[in-house]
Amino acid sequence: MASSTSSRRRQLSDEVASYLRQAIMAGELAPGASVRPEAVGEELEVSATPVREALQALRVEGFLELLPRKGFRVVPLVADDIRDIFEAHALIAGELSARAAKRASKGQKDSLLALHRDLMDAAEHGNHEMLERKNHEFHKFVYRVSSSERLRWALGNFAKYVPRAFYAQIEGWPETTAADHSAVMDAIIANDPEAARLAMAQHIRNSGEKLAEYFEGRQSGAGQ
Repeated sequence: MASSTSSRRRQLSDEVASYLRQAIMAGELAPGASVRPEAVGEELEVSATPVREALQALRVEGFLELLPRKGFRVVPLVADDIRDIFEAHALIAGELSARAAKRASKGQKDSLLALHRDLMDAAEHGNHEMLERKNHEFHKFVYRVSSSERLRWALGNFAKYVPRAFYAQIEGWPETTAADHSAVMDAIIANDPEAARLAMAQHIRNSGEKLAEYFEGRQSGAGQ
């Protein structure tokens, strides 16, 4: 029972950390903003212990700082920090995609093509919720086909910094992601590792640039 309770608390802590991390990455929590454990717990309906654990984890990651008698505060983040994170993400994602292109079976290609069709349909009809879900499924499937567990684990350390629930707010993102995925899809279907590597890496960089520009826009607006 104690192990189950500890596991549940860790899961809640991870969820709180993910929520706050993505809010900071998206510019929704501005640099210097105070982050009060009580307010976070109330907003997310989570008890104090997992919230405190999440805040300490984000302090270690460099997203928050703890000031004496003032509590937690958001550390300044600049758009180039976002670009750096996505550059590292792009390198690993590109390698995983290259390996997927080498190893993809006929059945896996068919499954990936079906996912891609769903993604394109969501983009065409402006279904942003479905588009984000299919985008996530597409990437997850490609990386799984690579059969590279260690690289997938490494990618997870960068992927957690990628906000998923707000991309629809970014002008041009639905069109960009649909076009980029088409290039990745074509390369994997053709069993062309280098084309898959380049297409996926560029897709990740494109997403990072759009997020960085969005972040800069929010910061500029907040400063006016």
